[in-house]
Amino acid sequence: MTDSSSFPGLQQALTACKNLFAHVIRVSDCVPQHVAFIMDGNRRWAKKEHVEVKEGHNAGFHSMSRVLELCYESGVSTATVFAFSIENFKRSPIEVDSLMNLARNGIRQVVQNGEMAEKHGIKINVIGDRSLLPDDVIKEIEAAESITRNNKRAVLNICFPYTGRDELVHAIHQVVQEVKNGDYKSTEVNETIIDDNLYTGHLPPVDLLVRTSGVTRLSDFLIWQVSRKGVNIEFLDCLWPDFGTIKMAWILLKFAFKGTFLSVDPDLEDSERGEEAYLKKSK
Repeated sequence: MTDSSSFPGLQQALTACKNLFAHVIRVSDCVPQHVAFIMDGNRRWAKKEHVEVKEGHNAGFHSMSRVLELCYESGVSTATVFAFSIENFKRSPIEVDSLMNLARNGIRQVVQNGEMAEKHGIKINVIGDRSLLPDDVIKEIEAAESITRNNKRAVLNICFPYTGRDELVHAIHQVVQEVKNGDYKSTEVNETIIDDNLYTGHLPPVDLLVRTSGVTRLSDFLIWQVSRKGVNIEFLDCLWPDFGTIKMAWILLKFAFKGTFLSVDPDLEDSERGEEAYLKKSK
């Protein structure tokens, strides 16, 4: 494969095109404010490329960095990535330890590249059940959050370790405690109160979910948030390390086109058709 650096000015031209695209999306006023990613396929990519699993995760990390940069430059204010499921603890001790090492290294890269996070104004939040993590991993998390805590432009949520069901249980515990504290009556509990007690409660609602690897399921990720009306879900038949800025640009373009030119809400249209059919049947 020819290195793009052998073509004079090519990298600069690609960067200019990316910046122009990001500007067009940003000024369209139809930008998803919260994008979520299920980054699936690192292990299969490593097998396909005949390399070690850790190389697949490294490739996935670089893909994530490129995609997130495009998202933030296009006006996305919040991104949430599914980094490690609580279910992964059921794997062999050797594999779990390997995943913990990958987590330490990945989070350490965030700390070591704090200037880049500062440049883009990205605040790091690690959400999930930290009580399940080793102390040294927790220290890396706290360091990453500390170095970016004053950044205001954008947010990166790293779900680690996490499942949507565990998040709902956590939110319910919070609501029960608030009822006990007399903040409100149990009969006053509604969807808004549950929303506020989720890990993402203080952030914009999810507008777009992207999952790679050809799998069409949520895998217990943001199950409450994604069930909201109007969330766009994109399932792609490619492995995460192969998912880059071009595919993400196309998804952002589709989102902007839908928001700009489609005046009819498909969900509303389906609801109206159902109501019309019911009325005809009742006559």
